[in-house]
Amino acid sequence: MKQAKKWMWLAATALLASSAYAQKAGDWVLGAGALNYSPQDKSKPLTFVEPFERQIPGSGADLKSATTLGLNVHYFLTDNWAVEGVLGIPPRLRLNGSGSLEPIGELGNARLYAPSLLGKYFFGNADDKFRVSLGLGVTYSQFRNVRLTSGLQNTLGGVIGAPPGVAKTTAKIDSQWAPVFNIGANYAIDKNWGITFSVSYVPMKTDAKLTTTVNGNKVAVSQTRLTLDPIIPFLYVTYKF
Repeated sequence: MKQAKKWMWLAATALLASSAYAQKAGDWVLGAGALNYSPQDKSKPLTFVEPFERQIPGSGADLKSATTLGLNVHYFLTDNWAVEGVLGIPPRLRLNGSGSLEPIGELGNARLYAPSLLGKYFFGNADDKFRVSLGLGVTYSQFRNVRLTSGLQNTLGGVIGAPPGVAKTTAKIDSQWAPVFNIGANYAIDKNWGITFSVSYVPMKTDAKLTTTVNGNKVAVSQTRLTLDPIIPFLYVTYKF
């Protein structure tokens, strides 16, 4: 939440700029800037489901925020309606232990691939310098290159009686479709250049499955459910064609 407040302050400062022209039907608008992924997360305790059912009491995880280069493109269907696609360099999200797992520190990390497609309505007229927009869309989130730290792997191995360094654990985090709710403030600096600050909210839950092996043989499976619900501030410069 502190990250989101900081970005809102930066955006308010940046939007106090000079005069210009806004967007109209048929315009293509490209954007690039800083996108911050700020999970408002919580997790269920890590639970073994094979070869026995056992919960690690008080276990939890905290997903840290990450900032990356965001890229987007708008196409204006009319003076007020536009379609937006959002991409960017996939950020690496880091998961730290909480509760009984807090002494481990970082549990693991993963790359997030989350392209989004939105329909947006821009209030006001095409020649207004400043316009507020509202958007609704969908995103598909994939977690790739999942890496678990040795601290977590040794902890999971210890539950099944394996000495440190003997057991190996891999993780798979389910991909998810989720809705995107967006609000933006758009300011045109001149007939081509502009600046925009938007905030998106994505209600999303996903499941993580961890498989522990010894000498290549599966010996245990554990799982947890993560609630992410990220707030995503995005401050970017635009160029209109």
